[in-house]
Amino acid sequence: MMKKQAGAWILILSSLAFVSTAGAQGGTQPQQTQAQAGKSSGADNRNTQAYIELLRSNVRQQKAEMMGAVMQLSAADAAKFWPIYNEYTTELNKLNDLRAANIQEYARTYGQMTDEKADELIQNGLKYRKQRAELLAKYYDRVKQELGAITAARFVQVEDQLLLIIDLQIDSSLPIVGEDS
Repeated sequence: MMKKQAGAWILILSSLAFVSTAGAQGGTQPQQTQAQAGKSSGADNRNTQAYIELLRSNVRQQKAEMMGAVMQLSAADAAKFWPIYNEYTTELNKLNDLRAANIQEYARTYGQMTDEKADELIQNGLKYRKQRAELLAKYYDRVKQELGAITAARFVQVEDQLLLIIDLQIDSSLPIVGEDS
C-alpha cells in the first residue's frame, strides 16, 4: 500500500511540473493584459478566453488523473466516488469562474488601482476562498456518507493539496498590488 501511495505522489509531483508550466504560461497574461489595456480589442479578449478554457481543461484532466491515482479505489467504491467528484468539480468550476473574473478585473485595473478597488478585489478573493472551503466541506460529508470517513479524509487531503498547488501558481504569477507606486 505504501509503495502504491509513493508512486501516486511521484505522479503528483511530476504533474506539478505540468501545473507549474501551465500556471507560468497563464501567469504572464495579467501583466500583458495590463500593459495592453488601452489596445485590447474584442478579438484579444476572445483569444484570452479561449486560452483560459484550454488551460483549465488541461489542468482539470491532470487533477482528476492525480486524484484517481492517489485515491486507489476499488471498482465498487470508484462507482460511488466519481459521480460525487464530478458534481464537486462542476460546482468548483462555477466558483472558479468568479475567481477568474476577479483576476481579470485585477489585470484590467492594475495600472489605476485605488484603495476602494483593492479592497473590493481582496474581499472578492476572500469570499471565493470561503465558498471553496464550504464546498469542500459539503463534499467531504457526501463522500463520507457513501464511502466512510477515511476515504473522505483522503479525498479532502488530496484535493486540498492540489488546490494549494494551483493557488500558489496563480498567486505567484500575479504582480503585487502597488509595486509600481
